[in-house]
Parts: sequence; structure tokens; C-alpha cells
Amino acid sequence: MIALCSNPYRDTNLSRAEECRRILTDAGYRACICPVFTDEDWTAPDGIRVTQLRDVMAELSHVIVLGGDGTILAVVRELHGLSVPILGVNLGTKGFMTSLEPEELGRITEALCPDVPVSERMMLDVSLIRGNKTLLEDHALNDVVIHGYGECIQPTAWADGKQMFSFSGDGLVVATPTGSTGYSMSAGGPIVEPDARAILLTPICAHTLSAKPYVLSPQKKVRVLTEKLTGRRAYLAVDGYSVADLESGDLLEVRQSQHFVRMIELSGKSFYERLEKLV
Repeated sequence: MIALCSNPYRDTNLSRAEECRRILTDAGYRACICPVFTDEDWTAPDGIRVTQLRDVMAELSHVIVLGGDGTILAVVRELHGLSVPILGVNLGTKGFMTSLEPEELGRITEALCPDVPVSERMMLDVSLIRGNKTLLEDHALNDVVIHGYGECIQPTAWADGKQMFSFSGDGLVVATPTGSTGYSMSAGGPIVEPDARAILLTPICAHTLSAKPYVLSPQKKVRVLTEKLTGRRAYLAVDGYSVADLESGDLLEVRQSQHFVRMIELSGKSFYERLEKLV
């Protein structure tokens, strides 16, 4: 089964998803349309049958995402570490994680070939600990962000138990190579090839010259303590989703995940050529 995960706010009337479904069905494949970002008030266009992604996960061989980078991140979160190849079709603005443009939908059957190029992207596992209790566990393809609600906070970071820095500022980004071209880059972090293995730490608007971006070995265990939040508020965001409000003394643990995201590469463009989209 091939899931067509379309963003209905960019794919008007799910017309692109339905076009993909016809192409795949005519080629002898089973495909279903699984819209993303819908709620209980959303209704499918007349004549188009839709399915919940969770209902077909046990049958999936491939996933085709029609949207932007945010749509891909949403689908990855819903897959919960299921390692099926993902093809992105750009219906967004930058579409840096996508491989095809809308006018190239006729090529989607190429994504199903056994020898199609696939980029394995590392992920991060994240745990939020308060006192002696683990409040949540999550995973990220792009980044994990600690950020104040418009106020300065003080994160302190360690790598394998050795302190890296402690600073006052807007927050801290812990990113994967895939996420290096996102918020981390905007905060002054380095650009890293997406299929590399590394953990990036990028301070956000640090009020000191000593807090610099770091590129760490993927084997490092990163711990971040949120300090001096009394009277101030901060939050934790994973791949752009705000998942928890933070308190002073909360501890974040981040490490390389055993799960990978497999992104199908059909564009034929090098990583360096695709960087031009960010100019």
C-alpha cells in the first residue's frame, strides 16, 4: 500500500493527490489518500475517498507526501519511527526536503523502483525530565528547541557530562543535519549535509560572546538544564510542535535515535544546488 499524504490547504480539492492515485492505480499499485492537518470539522471533497494514515501503517510500502517541509515533518511524526521510504512533492514555498515539483508527478512511479536513491536521515530522541520523573519522550527529524516566551532564559548544556556553555538568551536549538538548514541556520548555525551524522547545538540570540554553535559526534549524549525561569516562561518544541511548557530545573536529554527517516531522492540535483532555494 502506498499512502498519499497531502496537505489539503496546499493541494486544493486534493486534486494532486487524486492525480497521483490514478497514476499509481493505472500502474498496478494500491494507493490511498491520507490527508494531513485535518480535524473533525474537515470534510473530503465530493467523490474522493480518504483514509487515516494510522489505519494503513501496517500495510505501507511507501509514502508520498504532497506539501512542504512542514507536511513531511508532520507525516514523520505520525509514522512513529516506521522506516518506510518517503517521497516529497513540493507544494510549499522552499520545499527543501522534497524531491519533485508538481509538474513532475508523472515520475512518481520511479520512486517505487528497487534501485531508487534513498538518503538515510538521522533522528534525535528527546526526553524531558522534571525531578525524578520523565514527563515525555519524543523524537525529531529536524530539531529540538528550548525557547522563552519573549523573555530571556538561561540554558546550560553538557555533552557526555562535560559542560559546554551556560548563557542568557532567547533559547537553544539542538538539530540534526537535516535540520541544519532550518531554525539552526537562522540562528547562525552551520549547514551540514543532510545524510551526515552529527548533533548541532546553536544558541539563539545569546547575550554573551562565549556561546558558540557546536557540531558534535552523533554518539554524544546532550543534556540541557533550564535555569532561572522563576517568573519567566519557556517552552519545548519538537520539529516545530510545542510539546511542553518548561519550569526552572527541567532537564532535557537528547541523543541519536536508533530510527532513521528514508527520503527518496529523484530531483537529480546535488545538495549544494538545492541550497540555492535558501538564498
